[in-house]
Amino acid sequence: MEIRIAEYSDFERIAALHVRSWKTHYQGLLKQDYLDNEALPDRLVIWQTRLTNPPFNQHILLLEENDQLIGFICAFGNHDFERGSIIESLHIDPEYRGRGLGKKLIREMAKWIDHYFPDNGVYLEVLEQNRQAIDFYDHIGGEHQLQQLWKAPCGSEVPEFVYTWKTPKLMLASIE
Repeated sequence: MEIRIAEYSDFERIAALHVRSWKTHYQGLLKQDYLDNEALPDRLVIWQTRLTNPPFNQHILLLEENDQLIGFICAFGNHDFERGSIIESLHIDPEYRGRGLGKKLIREMAKWIDHYFPDNGVYLEVLEQNRQAIDFYDHIGGEHQLQQLWKAPCGSEVPEFVYTWKTPKLMLASIE
């Protein structure tokens, strides 16, 4: 397995995995018509835009096996004045979940955040009904700070939790 930095040419594979993950884990949370018809074109625009002219604080890592994309993570350093750097996306191919791959990606991203934004916290947002992800973030030391509504791209408002770590070093220590 190889972890590498995403390039522009990866945007279609990232979008496809993102949508496959949503279709697996967000059934009943996002509108079915959106998942079936609009999610892929929407995610293609998002990932193409992010990889066309990335901001200095964006970092996207891919996890591949035999040239197949099996996971990715995207973060924005120092994204929020109070909370710090956000891990905005973490998706593992549903066929590969439960193998510690999310931990690998978070570990590598936390190292990047610690290198460039060491004095800020780290946070992420997770849908309230995504129990597997919540259990994972509890396991790696995230503090459940708050509940809010995510304005999903399909127009739904979906309850989500915000998980925080005071520093990237604390995140790394809880993963090790």
